[in-house]
Amino acid sequence: MLRQFTVFLGGLMTGLLATGLLLLLTHPRPRYPIELIPPPTAGPINVHVAGAVRKPGVVQLEPGSIVEQAIAAAGGPSEQADLSRLNLAQTLQPGQQIYIPALASTQTIDDSAPASTPSADDRINVNTADEAQLERLPGIGPSLATSIVEYREQHGWFQEVDELIQVPGIGPAKLEQIRDLIAFH
Repeated sequence: MLRQFTVFLGGLMTGLLATGLLLLLTHPRPRYPIELIPPPTAGPINVHVAGAVRKPGVVQLEPGSIVEQAIAAAGGPSEQADLSRLNLAQTLQPGQQIYIPALASTQTIDDSAPASTPSADDRINVNTADEAQLERLPGIGPSLATSIVEYREQHGWFQEVDELIQVPGIGPAKLEQIRDLIAFH
């Protein structure tokens, strides 16, 4: 009798196991769609447009915008604007200031130097200049001028021009743009 019971119990267990396996294999699995999340896009950048434009002030542009687009966003150049002294294809950085020079009526124009930037004779000392003085350098807006001053306060005076590459926001191109316009001592 015990043997019959054991055979019965073994058969019952085998039957249940086979039924469970059959249900597992035949039951459809829920399929969840793969959701692709788009990569994050950079938000707009703010650029200060000043000088001979119709609506000077801060404008918002897409990353990768150029000077020409900033001028258009500021209402376009005024009648007195001298666009020949600007690089209209220069790519803009967040916080940059663009100064649009006016045509000089009685003054002679030095075409070799960009508008509102210091010449080699009146270099800006990056170790002593305040933010307003640093903003006179081409491509250096309020945000980058603040970064230069903060870096100088944290790490001490700059000893050579190539140290400026350590300031967040200054890359090789910008460094070459200001290299001949700055002093250290």
